[in-house]
Amino acid sequence: MKRFIFFYFCSSNIVSFLFIFSTALDTISNDSSIKDGHTIVSAGGNFELGFFSPGNSKNRYIGIWYNNLPKGREVVWVANRVNPLNDTSGILTVSSKGIVLLNGNQDVIWSSNSSRSLIKPVAQLLDTGNFVLKDDSLVNQKDYAWQSFDYPDSTLLPGMKLGLNLVTGQYWTMSSWKSSDDPSPGEYLDRLDTSGYPQFFVWEGPAIKFSSGIWNGHLFVGGPNLKPNPYYTFEFVNNDKEIYYKYELINTSLPTRLVLNPAGLLQRLLWIERNQNWFLYSTGQMDNCDRYALCGQFARCNINDSPPCDCLRGFQPKNQQGWDAADWSSGCVRRTPLTCGTSDRFLKYSSVKLPDTRHSWFDKNIGLEECQRLCLKNCSCTAYSNLDVKNGGSGCLLWFNELVDIREYAELDQDLYVRMAASELGSGYMGNTRISVIAIILTVSAIILVGFLFWFAMQRKKGERGVGEGEGEGEGKEDMELPLFDVMTVSAATNNFSSANIIGEGGFGSVYRGKLSTGPEIAVKKLSKHSGQGFEELKNEVVLISKLQHRNLVRLLGCCLEGEERMLIYEYMPNNSLDFFIFDECRKKQLPWESRFRIAMGISRGILYLHQDSRLRIIHRDLKTSNILLDSELNPKISDFGLARIIGGDQNEARTKRVIGTYGYMSPEYAVDGKFSVKSDVFSLGVLLLEIVSGRKNRTFRHPDHHHSLIGHAWLLWNKRKALELIDDCLKESFVESQVLRCVHVALLCVQRLTDERPTMSSVVFMLSHEEVALPQPKEPGFFIERSIAETDDSNEKRCISDNVLTLTILQPR
Repeated sequence: MKRFIFFYFCSSNIVSFLFIFSTALDTISNDSSIKDGHTIVSAGGNFELGFFSPGNSKNRYIGIWYNNLPKGREVVWVANRVNPLNDTSGILTVSSKGIVLLNGNQDVIWSSNSSRSLIKPVAQLLDTGNFVLKDDSLVNQKDYAWQSFDYPDSTLLPGMKLGLNLVTGQYWTMSSWKSSDDPSPGEYLDRLDTSGYPQFFVWEGPAIKFSSGIWNGHLFVGGPNLKPNPYYTFEFVNNDKEIYYKYELINTSLPTRLVLNPAGLLQRLLWIERNQNWFLYSTGQMDNCDRYALCGQFARCNINDSPPCDCLRGFQPKNQQGWDAADWSSGCVRRTPLTCGTSDRFLKYSSVKLPDTRHSWFDKNIGLEECQRLCLKNCSCTAYSNLDVKNGGSGCLLWFNELVDIREYAELDQDLYVRMAASELGSGYMGNTRISVIAIILTVSAIILVGFLFWFAMQRKKGERGVGEGEGEGEGKEDMELPLFDVMTVSAATNNFSSANIIGEGGFGSVYRGKLSTGPEIAVKKLSKHSGQGFEELKNEVVLISKLQHRNLVRLLGCCLEGEERMLIYEYMPNNSLDFFIFDECRKKQLPWESRFRIAMGISRGILYLHQDSRLRIIHRDLKTSNILLDSELNPKISDFGLARIIGGDQNEARTKRVIGTYGYMSPEYAVDGKFSVKSDVFSLGVLLLEIVSGRKNRTFRHPDHHHSLIGHAWLLWNKRKALELIDDCLKESFVESQVLRCVHVALLCVQRLTDERPTMSSVVFMLSHEEVALPQPKEPGFFIERSIAETDDSNEKRCISDNVLTLTILQPR
C-alpha cells in the first residue's frame, strides 16, 4: 500500500511537471530565456522559433520556421536581420520593456521595443507564426504590446497585413533577403504607395520594378492570376484607418506563403504533401510586360505581340530610331494636340491593366458619366476609368499628364478611356458611342446644356476681367483652373471680413475664418494691397496647390480674383497649426508622443509627395511649424505654397538672387548662396523633427551652458549619447524610446551641413517607419556655431528676404 501511494505521488508530480512544461513550450517569460540550441514551438506544432544559420553562413540569427514540414524548414521571419551574432553565445529573454536578444557580453543585439511597460511580460509563438509580446496580468490576452506580424520579412504569412496603418503611420512592407546566406534587407522592397489611388510597387533601390496596379473590387489589375481558388482567400481593405492586403488559408493542412525572393520576384508557394516539397503556384511578375513602364508613356504592352510594345491609337514613337532598335523607354507622343475642350473624345480600351495611379485623382461616389465630364473640364486630364468594376462599375479615377505601365490581358474585366483629339477617331465615335446615340442625347439635353454653357462662360469671363483689371490684360489667367468665388460670397462668409474672424496674419495680409451658405467652413487668405508678397506669390500658390492632391497637403477650394481683390479659399483646419500646440506650455500636453510621431510621419510623406510622387517636382522653401496645419483628427497638412518652386525632373538644384524664407528653418546653402534644392526642404524637415521632439524653437532656443541653437544642442547631446534629454518634459509618460531616438537620429542626418550627405525624402520616410534598419552616423550639422544672446532673443518668428526686408509671418495659426 505504501509503495502504491509513493508511486501515485511520484507519477502525479511527474504528470503535473510534464503538463506545466508542455504548456510553457510556446512562451518565454521574464524568469526564463532561450539559449542557442534551444527552441520554442507553437501550441499546435506549426512553427518553431530559435537560433539558426542561413545557408553556408556561420552567423547566428533568431528566426521562425515551419516545424511540422519535413523538408519545409524555410525561415519565414528573422528578428536580428541587420545585426547577426558571430557565435553561439546569444540569449533571447523578456523584460518589462520588451523582447531582447543579448550576446555573450550582455550587449543588446536586437529588441522589440515595446510601446508600453509591462507588469508580467510574456512572449508567445502562436500557431499562425506570429511572435507576440503581451502582459499576462491583463484580462485581454490579445492586447499585444508588440507582434512580429507588424514587421514582415521576405515572407507574407496568412493573416499578415501588407500596407499602411493610417492612424500610426506604420507601413507593413516586405523586403527581400540579400541572398540565401544573408537575411539582411536586400535590394527589393514591396511597399504600398498612397500618393494617388493606392497600389503596391516592388522597388529595386530607387527604381520601380513592378506595379500591382489598383484593386478594382475583384483583384489587382496588375495581377489577373490572383483569382478565387480552393487554397486561400484574399482581401484588400481601404478605409480611414488602414489600407492593406492580406490572405487566409481555406485548408490549414495545405500551407501557402507569399515570398519576395532575392531576385525581386513575388512568388506564391504551396506545400505539396505527396512530393514533400514547395510548389511554385504563381508569380507576380509573369513575363516581360510586367517590367514596370517597359513601353514608356502612352504605349501598351501585349506579350503575344512581337514586338510587345505598341503606341496607343493617335500616338507615335517619340524616338523612332530607338523604337526600331527595341528601346521603347522614351514612349509615345500625340500626333494631334488636344483642343482642351469638350470637342475632345475618348477611346475605350478593354481588358487592360490600368496605368500607374501616382498622378491620379479619385472619387468613390460618382459614376462614369460624371467622371468623363470632369476629365473634359481639366486640360491636364488624359484618361478616366471606374474604380470598382463590381455590379456594373462605380467610382471615378482620373489620370493627369502621361499614362505609364499599361498592358493588355486576355481575361481582365477592366476598361480605360483615353482622351483623344476628335480628328484621330474620325466622325463616328465618342468614347465608342455612335453619333446617332449622341444626337438623341444632345437633342434631349440641348436647352439645359446651352444654358449651362452660357452661365459658365459668363462666370469665366467675369473672373478673367477681374484679373486683367489688377495685373494687366491677360496676366495670371493661365493655369487658374479653380472654382471662382465672388467678393460678395466671401464677404458674407467672413461677416464682411470682421476682425473677430481673423485667425492669422502675415506679410501677405490676413487669414479669416468663414462659413459658406452651403455649409462648409473655410479659411480665406486675403492678400493685402500693401503686401510685400504680390500677385505672383498668390498666383504661384494657386497654380501649384491646385495641381496637388495628397492627404497631408492642405486643400485649396477656390480663389477670388475680382477687381483688385486677391483671395485664396482653403478648407478650414479646426486645430490651427503645429506651433499653436508644441510651443505653448499648456496646449503642448494635448499632443502626446503618439500624436507627434504620427504628425512627423505625415509631414514626411507630404514632402515626399512634393519631391517625388506629384505630377510636378516641387520645393516648398518655407517648411516650418506654423505652416503645418492640423485637421479635426490632428492629421498634419502642409500649407503656404507662396514661395514654392517647380524644378525639372532631372534638375538637382536652382539658384535665386532673392532669398526668402524663415530664420531657423533655412538650409546653409540657401541662406548664404541662394541655392535651393529638395535637400533644402530636407534640412527644414530635420529642424521640424527636433522641434516636435523637444517642444522648443530652433532659433529662440537658449541653454545656460552654451549659446547654440536647438540644432547645436541636439548635436552636443547626441555626441554625449544623451539624446533622450532633448525630449519635451510633457512627453516623459508617453514617449517610445526607440521612436524618439530614431527621430533625433534622422533629424541630425537631415540637417547635415553638406547637401550630398543629407538623405532623400524617400530614405527619410523609410528610415522613420522601419526601426529594424541600421542608420548611418550623422556628421556635423549646418549652423553649428554659437550665437550672441541677442540673436536668441526673438520673441516673434521672422521671415528673411535678401534685401533686408523683414515681414512678420503668422501670429495666430490657422
